[in-house]
Amino acid sequence: MTRRIKKVAIIGSGIMGSGIACHFANIGVEVLLLDIVPRELNDKEKAKGLTLEDKVVRNRLVNDALTTSLKSKPSPIYSQKFASRITTGNLDDDIAKVADVDWIMEVVVERLDIKKIVFEKLEKYRTPGTIVSSNTSGIPIQFMNEGRSDDFQQHFAVTHFFNPPRYLKLFEVVPGPNCKQEVTDFLMMYGDKFLGKTSVLAKDTPAFIGNRIGIFGIQSLFHQVKELGLTVEEVDKLTGPVIGRPKSATFRTVDVVGLDTLVHVANGIYGNCPDDEAHELFKLPGFINTMMENKWLGSKTGQGFYKKSVVDGKKEILTLDLDTLEYRSKKRAKFATLELTKTIDKPIDRFKVLVGGKDKAGEFYRKNFAAMFAYVQNRIPEISDELYKIDDAMKAGFGWENGPFEIWDAVGVEKGIELMKAEGNEPATWVTKMLATGSTSFYSVKEGATYFYDIPSKSQTKKPGQDSFIILDNIRKSNEVWKNSGAVIEDLGDGILNLEFQSKMNTIGGDVLAAINKAIDLAEKNYQGLIIGNQAANFSVGANIGMIFMMAVEQEYDELNYAIKYFQDTMMRMRYSAIPTISAPHGMALGGGCEISLHADKVVAAAETYIGLVEFGVGVIPGGGGSKEMALRASDLFHKGDVQLNVLQEHFLTIGMAKVATSAYEAFDLGLLQKGKDVVVVNKDRQIAQAKKHALLMADAGYTQPTKRNDVLVLGKQALGMFLVGTDSMEASNYISAHDQKIANKLAYVMAGGDLSEPTKVSEQYLLDIEREAFLSLCTERKTLERIQHMLKTGKPLRN
Repeated sequence: MTRRIKKVAIIGSGIMGSGIACHFANIGVEVLLLDIVPRELNDKEKAKGLTLEDKVVRNRLVNDALTTSLKSKPSPIYSQKFASRITTGNLDDDIAKVADVDWIMEVVVERLDIKKIVFEKLEKYRTPGTIVSSNTSGIPIQFMNEGRSDDFQQHFAVTHFFNPPRYLKLFEVVPGPNCKQEVTDFLMMYGDKFLGKTSVLAKDTPAFIGNRIGIFGIQSLFHQVKELGLTVEEVDKLTGPVIGRPKSATFRTVDVVGLDTLVHVANGIYGNCPDDEAHELFKLPGFINTMMENKWLGSKTGQGFYKKSVVDGKKEILTLDLDTLEYRSKKRAKFATLELTKTIDKPIDRFKVLVGGKDKAGEFYRKNFAAMFAYVQNRIPEISDELYKIDDAMKAGFGWENGPFEIWDAVGVEKGIELMKAEGNEPATWVTKMLATGSTSFYSVKEGATYFYDIPSKSQTKKPGQDSFIILDNIRKSNEVWKNSGAVIEDLGDGILNLEFQSKMNTIGGDVLAAINKAIDLAEKNYQGLIIGNQAANFSVGANIGMIFMMAVEQEYDELNYAIKYFQDTMMRMRYSAIPTISAPHGMALGGGCEISLHADKVVAAAETYIGLVEFGVGVIPGGGGSKEMALRASDLFHKGDVQLNVLQEHFLTIGMAKVATSAYEAFDLGLLQKGKDVVVVNKDRQIAQAKKHALLMADAGYTQPTKRNDVLVLGKQALGMFLVGTDSMEASNYISAHDQKIANKLAYVMAGGDLSEPTKVSEQYLLDIEREAFLSLCTERKTLERIQHMLKTGKPLRN
């Protein structure tokens, strides 16, 4: 039987429950969100004369929780419109409605007695065959299963999301002892394909995989920090982006998650894993106990390892001194070892240098990785039979770029053993046997696929689930067709090429534009289609503004004009090539990165795509065809003057306010993606493979080179007048600066098609020419150069 999920019930509307409800709504599923009935009226309800029988009172807890969730930042939902897919209710009046759902998920407080009461209630109304799961982060399934019917137990598993559910990719599936294999297989598939997660099959052990290893890592640091005499800032500097971890690193992450949450899991592991060789490490150090007593739990209580404060009228972030347990001003952390890694782009390539450091940082990394390697090797087969699951869990649940075994490979397996021995730890028997078989690493890449060392078979085995992915790291060397300093072109097979940017932050300069032209040349000659996509953190942060700044300062306007025209011509080459071009944006796709997507035949966007034309922030208008394209799209949507004016105004504001979509779905509302043409992929790992499928479909359908457009309806003075009146009033009311007004007026001129006396049909080239002229004229302005310089120095826009 084919199982389909059309409707889910989420029981419990706290931070996790509401977040999970929003993520199901994100993917188009109908959600029933239920919570308990309040036991007493609040002051507002008393003032209104309401009673405990009123519906608004009975649903107060669930409605307040969902409202709070929807207002939180970052948002749990791709588009606020999707919230209409969630229906709220309470466990007394609406429990019978669970009979109509396909999946019931319990997300109540972490207490077995309460969970058992909920399951008892659900059992009365649940339709046999319906999946039931718990989002527990550690209560053993055998206890939750007690007293349940056979059918319930056969369809019961843990499905553990990480917070926030929209953004963290780990989805741990832990089948109950009597759970049917088909249910386990379905949940693993659904997490990956529909929820966009990394599904990891875990065993029913305390804290499963992610939290067992993650909490070990944090507890290990808590004990090391005093031993090595490191400050909070120093640890966060050493455990952040330099090693491929989130900016929040260690202590800032604990503040965000909540110290109480971490302590709860650590205590659970300490209490339930008496035979763990690192058992004593899960005991809380003194300073953590003091912080718990003082309720210094992090962001939720206003202070933790960091505290926001106002000193002399200025906002300042103070740091906790772990020796005195008093807050002090932040200190800058600097280490010679980290300086040595500045020229190494990829974190995976830095680990060898870091463990060789001669300073305190080098000592920290040697101790830290030695402890981690020793711990993860001993968790096999306790928490997982396969080593790759541990790496997958840490990458997806904690945002690590590389898992522990990948880091060990990067350091060298023998070197890792040397580090462990220096700290008094021995390699596990299976690691010694692996080296004896001639396998010198935990992973290898063959024929574009990742292989891992499989302990029972003592051989490198293909990692499952890769067939629906294309992993560029695995094919780059073997399938490279052409490369230059800024990009590489790979053959994806079946006649489809992929162009991958490799410049810093994937900025677009002359080398990247040359690569786009080269890729189109190659594809038109010998291939079927072209994808522009990569698997870096961000698609592209836009044009290389450093280059624009240098040309403008040197007043090399002819060269600058040529550079902008080259960008425009390349975008038009993409649009009017003889093969389908597909853009695959994800993460940040800003400025020029957005313009590439605007000119592709189709966009296959990751759901987490933050796309926008942000050029106003550096004092210019979009100059790579972006301003032209938004005018063209307004013309295509409507050919009725008055209605077109409204759409044109919306597109003008999208550029003028430098709006950035907070998801691919929001990009449709901004007109940056087009309904019926562009598509969204929830699982970023599947994005390139999906883009390839679309390229092949377009090629197979008989893709024909489009004819150039000469029919773009522009409104001339009618639109220009309206825009100029608007910018005048905004400047007069101090809403924008005089320079903002100047930029906005230049944009208005382009999007109106100039000061034509009546609505006229013009060519794309006409609009591109006036766009380029406006861009160049703004580059002669001192205030624009100040904005560009400020952005280059600080990474933040300047409003001057």
